[in-house]
Amino acid sequence: MKTSPTATRRGALKLAAAAAALPLVHIRTAGAAGKLSIGLWDHWVPGANDVMQKQVDAWAAKEKVDVTVDFITSNGNKILITAAAEQQAGSGHDFIQMYNWDVGNFASRLEPVDDVVKDLSGRYGDYGTISEYLAKSQGHWWAVPSSTGTLTLPCAGRLSILKEHGGVDIKAMFPAHPAEPKTSADWTYDTFLKAAEGCAKAGYPFGLGLGQTTDSVNNTGIIYSAFGAELVNAKGDITLDTPEVMAMMEYCQKLVKFLPADTVSYDDASNNRALISGKSALILNPPSAWAVAKRDAPKVAEDTWHFPSPTGPKGRYNPYNYSYYGVWSFGTNKTAAKELACHLQLREQVEARCIASSGYDIPPFTSMSDFKIWEEVEPPKGTVYNYPIRPWHDARQNITAYPAPRDIAVQMFNRAIHPTLLAKLYSGQSIKQALAWAKNELEGFVR
Repeated sequence: MKTSPTATRRGALKLAAAAAALPLVHIRTAGAAGKLSIGLWDHWVPGANDVMQKQVDAWAAKEKVDVTVDFITSNGNKILITAAAEQQAGSGHDFIQMYNWDVGNFASRLEPVDDVVKDLSGRYGDYGTISEYLAKSQGHWWAVPSSTGTLTLPCAGRLSILKEHGGVDIKAMFPAHPAEPKTSADWTYDTFLKAAEGCAKAGYPFGLGLGQTTDSVNNTGIIYSAFGAELVNAKGDITLDTPEVMAMMEYCQKLVKFLPADTVSYDDASNNRALISGKSALILNPPSAWAVAKRDAPKVAEDTWHFPSPTGPKGRYNPYNYSYYGVWSFGTNKTAAKELACHLQLREQVEARCIASSGYDIPPFTSMSDFKIWEEVEPPKGTVYNYPIRPWHDARQNITAYPAPRDIAVQMFNRAIHPTLLAKLYSGQSIKQALAWAKNELEGFVR
């Protein structure tokens, strides 16, 4: 996903000063009234938009607000292009859906939503570290984390192939019911490597891409995090010369040998096609690939299970895509916009939309990981039970390039530094050569 240029440091200081002068609008008024226009992601799951529309309509009728909802496709980055155009023009929707780095990029024209975040976190617990990293700066939250559009990309694996050729009984490690952490303790990157080798030799390579698109960036970033291999640290220092980076590179030098022949040219649909066609034993993806297989390749779907990524020396990390509602500072009805954004993230509304999306959308609060929908989705029944992070998974959320400062991290993410570094190994370059390339690239970002 492309994003607009990041704000300058001078701009950030001006933003902080402006924010300090802005009073926080207290939510939960007697009635917002007036008109409201919102731009939301056009959900790919049939029926999901209908439930969202009904929730908005019910709130609008109660609060006596005339609400217009535009469902905007993500195809061709249209929702991002719409947000960028509105930011530049200073007019448009009152709030619009945003993703990942967009909040930081658009923050100069967003209304602080600290009051909404305080209300929701007071009810359901703290937001995760990455949610805050992406949406909070200069002491303020600039967007409200949304369940709709937030997803994780866990492993989606073929049970029979992984067991026969990879030597891994995934369903035993990650059953469709609560389990002790020790149950999945053996799902490590060493086990992952052995399984990748066995499945590749049997003709079912893991569908992990080393391309230039978002999926490849996400899927490789978790390996870096699991090894504690930060390319740029939280202070903005380049940190390539560390034992953690070297250990990760040595591991990946072995892993890339078992990836598909077209791994360096993977796009965001390549792994989906690999699973659905029956040519891959494992991919990292939300249940969208499984959902298509359910329609087009039922036998593949019936044999697919979703489960967390392996654990490494520094822990288990799952890649995430984060969705937010950003309220424009130039909006004509900011009070109503904030109240509606808050209403849509209440547990009752979140669960209803989660059911409508067959469990695809992930709530931003771990306290909502107990929805029954994830137990019920089939075939096979329980296939997405471990799609949300469960307490016994001992897993963390991840976005590639964290914890580098966001103005540096967004460049690393968009330039696909992490998968490209591993693609260098795949092409036969030495670790020293690959790291020299990375250093040259990163120096351009941190100047």
